[in-house]
Amino acid sequence: MCPPQYFSVVDVKNPHMEGNVGRVDAARAGEQWDEVLAAFTASGIDVAMIEPLADCEDMVFCANQTFVGPRADGKKLCVLSNMTHPSRQREVPAFEKWFTANGYQIERLPAHIRLEGSGDAIWHPGRRLIWGGHGYRTQPEAYEGLSDLFDVPVLRLALRSPVFYHLDTCFCAIDEQTALIHAPSLAPEGVELVRAVFEHVIECPDEEALKGMACNACSIFGRKIVIQENNPITVAAMRKRGCEVQEVDTSEFMKSGGSVFCMKMYVF
Repeated sequence: MCPPQYFSVVDVKNPHMEGNVGRVDAARAGEQWDEVLAAFTASGIDVAMIEPLADCEDMVFCANQTFVGPRADGKKLCVLSNMTHPSRQREVPAFEKWFTANGYQIERLPAHIRLEGSGDAIWHPGRRLIWGGHGYRTQPEAYEGLSDLFDVPVLRLALRSPVFYHLDTCFCAIDEQTALIHAPSLAPEGVELVRAVFEHVIECPDEEALKGMACNACSIFGRKIVIQENNPITVAAMRKRGCEVQEVDTSEFMKSGGSVFCMKMYVF
């Protein structure tokens, strides 16, 4: 995770940011980030920190700068993102330094191929399989490179709405058999693909997907879900599936278009 010391909304990169430039309550954002951190650590996981940079107001959303995981031979691999916006490109070298220091092999796709890390590329829990969103930030060609580097198949999902500009805003892999999706944000063939691979698919209602960013939840070991509060239909559906749900408040970060999943990067 990256502390939100410099978090702010300074421009409009996605529809969520419209009307929110200069409207972040920094103190409240710090309290909310602490709440998310506490929910993670209470689940029994270790959380490492990366130092925030003063000119990188979006760095708190540390799902985007890299895509990481184990290769088939078990070696740890970090693929650096080619971010769309110049202000976010400044964040990537800090993550490269952190992952290098922690024993990861570093790779990068050709500079002309856009990739926004785990915002769009998401591991299928329990399988060597990647789901790859594309259409707004990440180009579909990026997944040919990821497939080769990790030696795994990639199932591509075309995104249909600029409001759901990253896959992690409309798709959450809960466990090997269960996914949470906002179906209208995915192309119909993508919805069919998700239903074919996952045994259980929970559909997030429009209101909770948009105003509650419910699909930007974070699954920990497939048993505990950390999710933005006030999403009762989605929470009830996940509890019915046997999930332990922890609700948190990320409303300050939602002004920038991110919630729980955006605020962390899984490491291996």
